Amino acid sequence: MSSEYQLAGSPTATALGTHKVLRNTYMLLGLSMLPTVAGALAGMSMNFSFMALHPFMAMLVMLAVMFGLFMGISANRNSAVGVVLLLALTGFMGLMLGPILQVALHLRNGGQIVGLAAGGTGVIFMSLAGIATVSKKDFSFLGNFLFIGLILLVIASFANLFFQIPAMALALSGISVLLFSGYILYDVSRIVQGGETNYVMATLALYLDIYNLFVNLLSLLMALLGERD
Repeated sequence: MSSEYQLAGSPTATALGTHKVLRNTYMLLGLSMLPTVAGALAGMSMNFSFMALHPFMAMLVMLAVMFGLFMGISANRNSAVGVVLLLALTGFMGLMLGPILQVALHLRNGGQIVGLAAGGTGVIFMSLAGIATVSKKDFSFLGNFLFIGLILLVIASFANLFFQIPAMALALSGISVLLFSGYILYDVSRIVQGGETNYVMATLALYLDIYNLFVNLLSLLMALLGERD
């Protein structure tokens, strides 16, 4: 009995457990992109005039749906229901890409910009995830700074819904790219260090990092490189 206990708690067993969580997280993360793409394709053909006319109300509805799904995923993290809810969330998030993709694809070089944003997001994610995994450095010290930055970002974003200052929106997108890049390091490091042992919750965290990184990188590229008729 004692030898089995020692084996279960050994560094080798811990490393195998961490590797399994990381592997399952990446597999589920890849799977989550399928409903995201499907949702985005559906969203590009939808009419989002309500969101343009009532941005504050639309934001509240979107947050209510998102946090409802977050709570459902967290409550069912150890069952298949959690995976189903996660995939439902990613489909909804894909649908919510509709407005920004519609604007982007109306640019003369919109397709190139969307592709560049997607490719840039992939490169940033793989680079930072590789750093966190290979170096095995503990990036938990970033947690408090990132959380404070996220709170300030949310407050500033809500404020800009009323002020509609283009320069402020551009600055917020730039800050968001840095912030969610930091969160990728932090969240992958948590898995590697054994701080996150549930692959459903790990996937949720990384998905949100990637999603927000893509949206804000796309916004930056549209503002800086977009060719309007």
